[in-house]
Amino acid sequence: MKKLLFTASLLATSLLFAGCQSTNDSENAAENEAKKEKLEIVTSFYPIYEFTKEIVGDEANVSMLIPASIEPHDWEPAAKDLELIQNADALVFNNENMETWIDEIQNTVDTTNLAIIDASEGIELLPFSEGAHEHDHSHEGEAHEHEHDHEGEVHEHDHDHEGEAHEHEGDTHDHEGEAHEPEADAHDHEAEGEAHEHEGHDHDEHGHHHEFDPHLWLSPKMAIKEVETIATELMKIDPENKEVYETNKNNYIQKLQELDKAYEEALANVTNKEIITQHAAFGYLADSYGLTQVPIAGLSPDNEPSAKQLKELKEFAEEHNISTIFFEDNASSKVAETLANELNAKTAVLNTLEGLSEEDEKNGATYISIMEENLKVLKDALK
Repeated sequence: MKKLLFTASLLATSLLFAGCQSTNDSENAAENEAKKEKLEIVTSFYPIYEFTKEIVGDEANVSMLIPASIEPHDWEPAAKDLELIQNADALVFNNENMETWIDEIQNTVDTTNLAIIDASEGIELLPFSEGAHEHDHSHEGEAHEHEHDHEGEVHEHDHDHEGEAHEHEGDTHDHEGEAHEPEADAHDHEAEGEAHEHEGHDHDEHGHHHEFDPHLWLSPKMAIKEVETIATELMKIDPENKEVYETNKNNYIQKLQELDKAYEEALANVTNKEIITQHAAFGYLADSYGLTQVPIAGLSPDNEPSAKQLKELKEFAEEHNISTIFFEDNASSKVAETLANELNAKTAVLNTLEGLSEEDEKNGATYISIMEENLKVLKDALK
């Protein structure tokens, strides 16, 4: 009898354990399935990463291609980056004049199930300035509307997302170690004429675009437009999370609008309106808030001006009573300091937000907090 009871008890325990195990397996499978259903979004560099992350929240996995330690103008994708992009659902970038490698991506990667999102789509771009020697010129050729003729620039998924969760084809990909998470031109603001369609692109000897200024994110007004575009395209490929993305977008844009208002109010009545910057990165900021940017160098902060250009800059600074020369903390300040010494002027940092420093990451810095710091620096220099 005892033996029979023991056998019955053992059988009941085994069944109970099997039932629990089955429940656990089902829960784990459901959890893993939920993880696989999240979009995998690859972004180019820091501002685009933050804009995208603010939109999707926890509903998608967002990674960043270009680490903060690398100058985005100089970065080119390696084989592992191409693999990361290939395995993603969406690639979000700022503008082909910044991410000059985007054509290579479209020619190399199978974009059948990859949405390529150009955050600058539809925005009128400012002409690119070569640097200091152009500071007396207004825009030659007016603002151009950025309407790409690239077929498939934004690729829609072939998957049917409506009524069902998006599922990745194939195995789930582990991107650890591959993606990095965080860590213009002088003009007279009287550009005239009609907007022109941006139908072609000038290429330098390396195939890089330098026709238009890509530094849109440094103006809160332009940042708002980029966030709108990114959100619109992500909602197309992930309609199940449309309401979440819409809510997150609206909340973030409200913060950007407050930042925009702060810039408008602070810079409307400053005494000086001219700023000398290390490179042509602040054209949209200047254009948005009534300033004139005079860059020491052109597109890249590592470009050095000629002696003639430095002489012109010195004359311009003296003529306009400029007392501060701006440089960037992610590039050499040698030229800015040389010019400042000749003028007996100060130097100050304007952050281009092309990446976060280790200190910024440690302090929890964001796009908005750094732009607020930039505004303080500008107010102090221009008062």
